Amino acid sequence: MTINRRSWIKAAAAAATAAFLSLTSLAAPAAAQEKVTVFAAASMKNALDNANKAWSAQGGRDVTVSYAASSALAKQIEAGAPADIFISADLDWMKYVSDRKLVKEGTQSNWLGNRIVLVAARDNAAPVDIKPGFDLAGLLKGGRLAMGEPNAVPAGKYGKAALEKLGVWSSVEKSVASAESVRAALALVSRGEAPYGIVYQTDAAADPGVSVVGTFPEDAHPPIIYPIAILSESKSPDAAAYLKYLKSAKAAPFFEKEGFTVLN
Repeated sequence: MTINRRSWIKAAAAAATAAFLSLTSLAAPAAAQEKVTVFAAASMKNALDNANKAWSAQGGRDVTVSYAASSALAKQIEAGAPADIFISADLDWMKYVSDRKLVKEGTQSNWLGNRIVLVAARDNAAPVDIKPGFDLAGLLKGGRLAMGEPNAVPAGKYGKAALEKLGVWSSVEKSVASAESVRAALALVSRGEAPYGIVYQTDAAADPGVSVVGTFPEDAHPPIIYPIAILSESKSPDAAAYLKYLKSAKAAPFFEKEGFTVLN
């Protein structure tokens, strides 16, 4: 009788443990889905942070954002990094992700537009007439031209394309200080480590240490378009609602205030 009782107690304990572990395993994924995870181009930071605060204040799930160059984010997504939404600063890196079947069908759209500008430290902010053949090398006076890595970071790619179109690239190519992101390029100018830099106008507006000294003609480079999409591996039940919010009239002012153009 004692042996049977002990066996029954052991069996009951084992069953309770199994039930607890089962509930725990079910709860873990649910907890992980509490937040919407966004991979966003570095130039989005100020506008997206403000939009996210408003989203959370009106009852939306908290949003976790990883900011970096679109190229780096695309490679992380390809490597399996968990994220719900990707915002790229150009069409090429969104295509890179989409071509690998990592974008949820029917969710991708061209969302925002931007401009690239020439910036200088605020105490060296004389206007520059950006036109074919302008003497950018002379302006640098042996210093560096800060920009995103010209062959990978979208802002750097746009900048290189513009300088090539204007016939200036060959004169400054060896003076380029390539940065891992547009915000890193901006910091080089703000800290006085480079006399000039090429960044988005939205980034220039976010740093009081720099001034815009010239704006590149829009026809000097491919259109600057920020596509947005839900990723195919998204586990968040709130990703679609969050995407809809970002593209709504409620969120538009946060991006327009920073200098973005809302495309749709």
